[in-house]
Amino acid sequence: MAEGRVVGIDLGTTNSLVAYMQGDAPVVIPGVDGSNLVPSVVALDPMPADGGRPTVTVGNSARKVLIERPERVIYSVKRLMGRGLEEIQNELKMFPFRLADDVEAGEVPRIQLGELRFTPPEISAYILRQLKRNAERFFGAPVTQAVITVPAYFNDAQRQATKDAGRMAGLDVLRLVNEPTAAALAYGLDRAKAGTIAVYDLGGGTFDISILKLRDGIFEVQSTNGDTHLGGDDVDNLLLAIALDEIFSEHGVDLRTNPGAVQALRKAAIEAKISLSSEPSASFDIELPNGDRYQREIPRNVFELLIEPVLERTEGPCKQALADAGVTPEEIDEVVLVGGSTRIPAVRKLVDDLFHLAARGKKPHIELNPDEVVALGAAVQADILAGASKSTEEMLLLDVTPLSLGIEALGGTVARIIQRNSTIPASATEHFTTGVDGQTNVAIHVVQGERELAADCRSLARFDLKGIPPMTAGMPRIEVRFLIDADGILQVSAREQRSGLANDVVVTPTYGLTDEQVESMILDSFDHAEEDFAKRLVIEARLEADSILTKVDASRQSPAWSALSGEEQSAIAAAERNLAEVKDGSDMNAIRNATLALDQATHRLAELMMDAAVSSALRGKTMNAAGEQLNESVTAPHPMAAAEFK
Repeated sequence: MAEGRVVGIDLGTTNSLVAYMQGDAPVVIPGVDGSNLVPSVVALDPMPADGGRPTVTVGNSARKVLIERPERVIYSVKRLMGRGLEEIQNELKMFPFRLADDVEAGEVPRIQLGELRFTPPEISAYILRQLKRNAERFFGAPVTQAVITVPAYFNDAQRQATKDAGRMAGLDVLRLVNEPTAAALAYGLDRAKAGTIAVYDLGGGTFDISILKLRDGIFEVQSTNGDTHLGGDDVDNLLLAIALDEIFSEHGVDLRTNPGAVQALRKAAIEAKISLSSEPSASFDIELPNGDRYQREIPRNVFELLIEPVLERTEGPCKQALADAGVTPEEIDEVVLVGGSTRIPAVRKLVDDLFHLAARGKKPHIELNPDEVVALGAAVQADILAGASKSTEEMLLLDVTPLSLGIEALGGTVARIIQRNSTIPASATEHFTTGVDGQTNVAIHVVQGERELAADCRSLARFDLKGIPPMTAGMPRIEVRFLIDADGILQVSAREQRSGLANDVVVTPTYGLTDEQVESMILDSFDHAEEDFAKRLVIEARLEADSILTKVDASRQSPAWSALSGEEQSAIAAAERNLAEVKDGSDMNAIRNATLALDQATHRLAELMMDAAVSSALRGKTMNAAGEQLNESVTAPHPMAAAEFK
């Protein structure tokens, strides 16, 4: 019965869950302790006396170790997944984690736990193994396939790291599903009707907002946005920082030098936060190492003032997601709240204000447990892929890519191939050519982002297409194909069509990009839109100028040049000098006007050269063959659209 069972997993920052479809409804599988939530905490037991490898524990048992031996425990590892050394420095300031001493820039960070070192995917693999064991204990049979959820704004490196963790845990990861989309799937079982849905997901470490269309059993993501560095952890850290400062100023005790005491204080901060979701006030009451007591009463209104800056950071992504989807708040039929942090009353009020719910007599959907809804949706997606029940056989999930993908074009501009918010899986093809005679090597630079210049976008990959037969500039036909699979993983291939020469690259994790850069890409594209577009126009004008100057100079070797009068040659030379003087400047209009003047001065030269080309093509050939040759020379891609060339 359980053979071939596919489970859905929510690999969360604070807690993780595993679920499956029980008949027509998704159900969370409890752990051995009876709890549905498995804390995303991993602990390393002391080294055995016999020198063997220490035992690794996960979940609530690991959480108990946190206060006693914090140097042997890691939590919130999701914040470190797929990120480079420089990117995690701020995270480590608030955590008791220590990096391995020999980690260098550009390498996958390794965390020192006791005597051993682990990468973030290895830590996540321990959590996934525990969830796998919970499911196998429940079913009484092996579980080898899973759907795992990720934040919608996880980049390629973070998604790949999640898949790597799944493989290390012995799971065949059939699909990575965006967490907000999974939540919509869970709720869609109860509301299979048309409508526009906003999924507001504020979890422990990430924030996501997605706008989805529900129509005839098809969920289609219209837009997605978010912040990969925003969640309940930030609220915890804020309360913790305030308490640490007050303890130092009032009692002269610096707990930051005592990791165990810091974790005890963090536990108290989390408990206070949870209590304030239902009570008008909460209190800290902790005995300090010097025997003093730190006591602090926190009314809810004070708490809400403290966390207001954190919550306001969700407004920008929400407004941008609405704009990208082309809808107003009034056009949102339903709002789904996901993530434990949405239990905070101030969050619910913010959502109400953002989407004008109360004014329309609506409330956000909280029928399903916000901690469990993502895992439930993952179970639905797993059931869809397995084709295991009639309740999901007609359902279809269409996800989107959050940022545009393209290649660096000649001059440093971006030639977008797949536009942002395109439905995935997706593929697109564009054609490019060379810009230099006899060129045999093309360097293709794959970028991601919304800016007009490649230097302002995220670099994903570079690869070469070598051994192209030498041809006149503009003659090679280079087909570049982008393919994004259902997990959002990108594959890029390039093929020179005349020779059949080909190469490809699967975009693998790259490090060195900060979260702030990823999160601000879309907003930056709007902030700098006018400036970027002006720069692009100048670059394109310069490329056009260089192209016509090169062609005019080459034409001096043709018989057509000799057929011009001295006056015509002088006019062309004057126009050339004028264009050469202005083309390296920043005045696009001056460059374009000078280019147009040279173009007009060379009209007769172009006519003479075309006549010569037609005569050459006709010589000894049929009309059809000559026409094909001329057509190829006319329709070849313009070198302005060429990739970055060596």
